[in-house]
Amino acid sequence: MSAKPQWVTITSANLHCWECKGKLEKYLVVENKSNYGSGIIKWTINLIRGEIKLYYLPDRITANDIKTILNNAGFDADKELAEPDSYKKLPSICKRAEDGGGQKKGSPPCHIEPQ
Repeated sequence: MSAKPQWVTITSANLHCWECKGKLEKYLVVENKSNYGSGIIKWTINLIRGEIKLYYLPDRITANDIKTILNNAGFDADKELAEPDSYKKLPSICKRAEDGGGQKKGSPPCHIEPQ
């Protein structure tokens, strides 16, 4: 009998705009299919809170595996900082606030889907 799917919520200090969301989702799709037997069933991203909520099969992937995927994509996962080389490759808007990332003063909100 397979394990019952579970939800995990992970916060990220550098997940706050549509560009960040797109980059992370592309990475998740590739990693999920190639390395984890599609253990992640679905996810939702809350850009205002900087959270990703994932529904996954714990017999195929663990919450720690998911955090590692986020880190390898360049994103922080709870208290675990992103993998440095991947983080450096992110656009400046997708960086942590202390590194100059996020929405700039006078620019439209980056958490609202562009038209």
